[in-house]
Amino acid sequence: MQQFHKDKYEVIYAADNLFTPIMGTSIISLFENNKDAEEINLTILDSGITRSDKKRIEDICRRYNRRNPRWIPAVNIENRLSISVKTDRGSLSQYSRLFLKDIYSRDTKRVLYLDCDTLVVSSLKRLWNLDLEGNIIAALKDAFSKLYRNNINLKKDALMFNSGVMLIDLEKWRNFNVEEQLLKFITSKKGRVQQGDQGVLNAILSDKTKILRPNFNALSLMFEMEYEDLIKYRKPVDYYTKDEIMDAVNNPNIIHFTSGFNIIRPWFEKSNHPRASEWIKYKNISPWKNKSLLSERKPAYLRLAYKLFYKFPKWLSLEVFGFLQAYVRPILNRFKY
Repeated sequence: MQQFHKDKYEVIYAADNLFTPIMGTSIISLFENNKDAEEINLTILDSGITRSDKKRIEDICRRYNRRNPRWIPAVNIENRLSISVKTDRGSLSQYSRLFLKDIYSRDTKRVLYLDCDTLVVSSLKRLWNLDLEGNIIAALKDAFSKLYRNNINLKKDALMFNSGVMLIDLEKWRNFNVEEQLLKFITSKKGRVQQGDQGVLNAILSDKTKILRPNFNALSLMFEMEYEDLIKYRKPVDYYTKDEIMDAVNNPNIIHFTSGFNIIRPWFEKSNHPRASEWIKYKNISPWKNKSLLSERKPAYLRLAYKLFYKFPKWLSLEVFGFLQAYVRPILNRFKY
């Protein structure tokens, strides 16, 4: 097992200016709930964050007696590969997290990557000190049906993980030439990969990933649906047990405010996420406390889908929409990507 300092956390985020207030709220939750950590060193991959917002982040660090972040200009994936790269959602800045080996010294043994839309609601000590058992990363098992795997060259029973929380063994990352393999895969797909950067990471690291307890990455889907409904709707391969998911919902370590079928995330008006008030609590002690919540208007086809889903009996909606989600969507993705 590699040697690393058990109370000195290396945490990395990637953000553009739009997501900086959301990232800042995540950072406050990280600092608030890890005051016993000897060090929390932040690295932020910067895709156009304004100087004023950088100062706000640095003010947060000073408030908690932590070092200022290292601001690293994000790698532009299209410039790096000289091809057009398609995003599944969000901006190209998400691809910047693929490039880690050159921004840390070899003295840094592991790093924890967090998406901006996470909320750290308890100590990270257990996660940070997790034995990776020879794997390159640890990540959450995600709820995707078998057909999605074929689109990124995985076997039908291979692990698909959510990359919003990743504990990374940097030495193994380097020794396995992960970044070179990631770039090669993107090029082979002509820049069109299902799920964007997450799909690329899955394609290369699926069989080199330790599965995290869902408490360390409690997705919106876990809060949005009853366990049995989730299974019928998503038809995941070898998913967590009901007890594991219920424990994550009731006792999360990290809440990940992912978009969902009918979920409105807490930085939008009229959020219906069961943990929205918790996110607001941290926003209200942030430099963006007076910033208005955003207005979200779902696309017309999604609004229609919601109406239809809730108009019919639940069992019928789960059958129909589950078929679309688990079978039709990945087939369409094959043509799309």
